[in-house]
Amino acid sequence: MKHWGKTVVFLVVAAVLTRVIPFSSFFRNVDTLVHEFGHAIVTLLVSGKVLYIHLFADHSGVTYSSAAAHSWRFILIALAGYTVSTVFAVLLFYGYARGKQQTGLTAILVVTAISLLFFVRNGYGVMWCIGFLLLTAAICFCPWPWLRQGYYLLVAFIALVESVLGPVFLLILAVQNPGQAGDAANLARLTPVPAALWALLFTAVALIGARECLRLFLHPRKSPRSR
Repeated sequence: MKHWGKTVVFLVVAAVLTRVIPFSSFFRNVDTLVHEFGHAIVTLLVSGKVLYIHLFADHSGVTYSSAAAHSWRFILIALAGYTVSTVFAVLLFYGYARGKQQTGLTAILVVTAISLLFFVRNGYGVMWCIGFLLLTAAICFCPWPWLRQGYYLLVAFIALVESVLGPVFLLILAVQNPGQAGDAANLARLTPVPAALWALLFTAVALIGARECLRLFLHPRKSPRSR
């Protein structure tokens, strides 16, 4: 329980700090993009078709796709969003722990570029992707390592906070209005498991991921060269 208490405190502090940083709202769509990208990639993996992704200014998003009429395909697609967001946050902190910030920034650029080229189709989403691509590319090529690391940690912490807050808000919505609980509602329609339990599962996975992020952040194992 001691470690879980540290994780909760860590998340609360990170949430407060990431909210007071100027322009932090702009970066909250990174988690939205990754969430929808997860839906899109799994759709393709199960031989479905991604029609388009929309990103919105309120940090919400939606992926429109089609797949063969087999429930297991839609279950995998619905599971992908929050799961991929959690894995993405853990990978960012893993990159920090191993001194691979440049690799992490490159991976972020690749995900954004692929999404822009093949999936994102609404006006706000396209403009956000272009702006984020240009800013991140500029940071990648800047001559100041401290700026790259600061930017990387900013994106990593915001991605982490959003990857946890998303399932938490989903859980609250699933209890109050199960039919409107996004991915949890979709899974409830496909299975006998209620939306609240699916949302609870997403929240548990996100908290486990957050605990791992905390461990990686507090105990980095960077190579001698990176030091």
